[in-house]
Amino acid sequence: QVHVVESGGGLVQPGGSLRVSCEVSGSRFRIIDWMWHRQVPGQARELVARINAGGHTEYADSVKGRFTISRDYAKKSVNLQMDRLKAEDTATYYCAVNGLLEPSIKRQDYWGQGTQVTVSS
Repeated sequence: QVHVVESGGGLVQPGGSLRVSCEVSGSRFRIIDWMWHRQVPGQARELVARINAGGHTEYADSVKGRFTISRDYAKKSVNLQMDRLKAEDTATYYCAVNGLLEPSIKRQDYWGQGTQVTVSS
């Protein structure tokens, strides 16, 4: 069984910083990709950042230069450091992982429940 649990989030003023974290449990689960998505009510879920097992990162254009994704492969955790936050960053942030749950050879996605980030003065 695989569980994805986010932490962090909350209320921050524009220009401030916040970090959201995600821990993955499941000893037989080998993670290939870690991702952070976000969603605003009434809008489609958006991929914010991605990091793979090799450390390669990708970011949405809207967050490049402001957000940093990092992961601890041994601890099966991933962080999203968000700096210079804007009101339009307000959303529910979801952690997702893609990988292999042994003995399956089919890659699967697992999602957390989400954590709210609100940027407001």
